[in-house]
Amino acid sequence: MKINKLSALLVLCLSTAVFAKTTDFSEPIEVNADRNEASLKQQMLVYSGNVIVKQGTLLIKADKLTVDRSGGEGKEVFIAVGKPAVYSQVLDGDKPIQASAEEIRYAMATRVLTLTGKAEITQSGSLVRSAKIEYDLLKQQLSAESEEGKERVTTIFTSEGK
Repeated sequence: MKINKLSALLVLCLSTAVFAKTTDFSEPIEVNADRNEASLKQQMLVYSGNVIVKQGTLLIKADKLTVDRSGGEGKEVFIAVGKPAVYSQVLDGDKPIQASAEEIRYAMATRVLTLTGKAEITQSGSLVRSAKIEYDLLKQQLSAESEEGKERVTTIFTSEGK
């Protein structure tokens, strides 16, 4: 029973994304997976096997989701891993954002989404693709970098009419 209560508490931390639709905050968080393990001592929670996280318009699909709560309340780190892991959400102003990568890391304290490994992010019809992308949800700033000697950062802009 303690593991289920810890699971619910840790997953509730997903609700604090700043630019999410306001209605997302009042929605319940639902996590579905084939397996759930928790370490109360290390304050770690691991979901594995066809992981789906939903809260309002937020949707995460991954092979594995790890929630690290060892930094304390408000400093949780969520790590979704997959081939690829996928994140989508509708932001205020009805602007959808979609991202995919081998690893998607969300640090609550800084409100930064870090995508690594075949990272892609799409918003307002434009696409950024690189080895690593950081997206600051508070500042709505994006930074992308390539791996040395490998594929460079690619950005594709679309016209407003499309």
